[in-house]
Parts: sequence; structure tokens; C-alpha cells
Amino acid sequence: MHSRGGRQRVRRAAMASLWGLIIEKHDMRAIWSGSIGFGLVNIPVKLFSASQSSRLDLDMLDRRDHSRIKYQRINENTGKVVDWDDIVKGYELDDEYIILEEDDFEEASPEKTRLINIQDFVKESEIDSMYFEAPYYVEPDKGGQKPYSLLLKALEKSGKAGIATFVMRSSESLAVLRPKGNVLVLNKLRFEEELRSSEDLNVPEKIKIGKEEMEMAMELIDRYTAKFDIRKFKDEYSHDLMKIIKAKAKGKRPTVRKLKVPKTKSDDLLKQLKASLKSNKKAS
Repeated sequence: MHSRGGRQRVRRAAMASLWGLIIEKHDMRAIWSGSIGFGLVNIPVKLFSASQSSRLDLDMLDRRDHSRIKYQRINENTGKVVDWDDIVKGYELDDEYIILEEDDFEEASPEKTRLINIQDFVKESEIDSMYFEAPYYVEPDKGGQKPYSLLLKALEKSGKAGIATFVMRSSESLAVLRPKGNVLVLNKLRFEEELRSSEDLNVPEKIKIGKEEMEMAMELIDRYTAKFDIRKFKDEYSHDLMKIIKAKAKGKRPTVRKLKVPKTKSDDLLKQLKASLKSNKKAS
């Protein structure tokens, strides 16, 4: 049986949106403020998160009574709970912790904590997608409207994007600034050293591909080629999971579908390609 609170959470979840998705919605609050350095021009700006989660907001519960599981900040020596106000950050050096205060983070690089410093302008197509991280909207702050518009329009006209560095949340970030409609968007980028090498992966190197196999593969790609439209793609897993939640809330027990994924054997490849081309459906 579900607890009353559990049933209420299910009902709230079901009503959250048309798709049954629980989207973490927050007020648009600036998470960083400072300036964009464009040559000798400083553009006062604020950053706002441009993404939100579409995952279901699932609570961790005790199976026995469905009570929520809570995490506590425990002092490993005393075993007592520590208040947020009493928590500091420290770095272990020579078996001793060096405590860092808020002023220390700004002192490390005061200009980068308040300045998105554009260092290069590049073609956006030259940036490998492996480097992209979180997106942010950039809004002009007081007095920054005209230089903001100038940078946006100049980037549009040149077809370029700005590569910049700045500090947010006590760590330095690499970023790309680019126009999107009437707003500047900042995407955090990974530094090169943050990407792992693929050298240790066991990937095929010398596999002989037949001419007919390649021709069919190319035809298959051509048949499924379309203009990219992000609106076509939805978080269907969360949608289906919500249907199960609703069914269970009504006391129904959903059937469990077992899916056995067929593996293509090397000697089946040609047969699989031919079957794919005869089919009018795209592969799931």
C-alpha cells in the first residue's frame, strides 16, 4: 500500500505537465554576474542557466514504511551533524588541511572571477562537440545594452564565436560565446586535459568491408537523412515511466515487457542491410 504522502506526490507528479514529466522549474535567477571583456570594451552581464532536467523527481524511500531517506553532514570524529554555516573548504597538503575562505578564491584570480575574457574568435564548426558542457543565457546588465548588441550582431555578421575564460564556483572554466536569435549564449567547454584518450579502447582497426555492404549502408543513411529538428525528440522514457506510476497509483500491476536485443553477426551483415532497405520503418 502507498502512504498518503506517496499518493499525493503521485497525483502532483501526474498533474505537473501534459507529458507527465516532472521538470525542475526554477525562477530565472542570475547565477553569475560580471563583464564580458571584448578588447578594451567591458560589457556588464548576468548569466542564467539555459537548461533544466526532464527526469522524474524520484524520492529514495525505506522499502518497509516508505519514509523518505535523508542525508546528513556528519563529522567523522564526533558523529554529530554539522550545520552548513560551519562547513568550510580545505585542501589536504602534507597530511594537513589548508582552509580556504571565500576571499581566497577571488584573490587567486580577481579579474577572472568577474570577467569573461574573450581571447580568440573562431568558427564554431571548428569546436569538437566533445568539449561542450552546460549552456547559459547571457543578459546585459545595467549600462551594457549597446555593447551587448554590438557584440551579438558582430558575431552574427562574422559567423564567428568567442572563446573565453572565466571563474565560476571557485573553478576556472573555458567557454564559447555565440549568438542565438537575439540573445548571447555561453557554453562551458571542457579543457583538453579533461577528455580521456581513446587509445586503450578495444576498437576494430582492419575490418574488411565489402563494396555491396558499403553501398547498402550509404543507401540506408540516405534514406533516413533528414533536417535536424530537436522538437521531434522527447524524453519518452520518463513519459512511459509516468504511465507506470499512474497505473500503480490506481492499484494496477503493469506488465513487464522483456526485450531481447538481437545482435548482428558479421556473416549476417549483408542480410540485415537488405532487410533494412526493404523495411519502411526506421530501426528502433
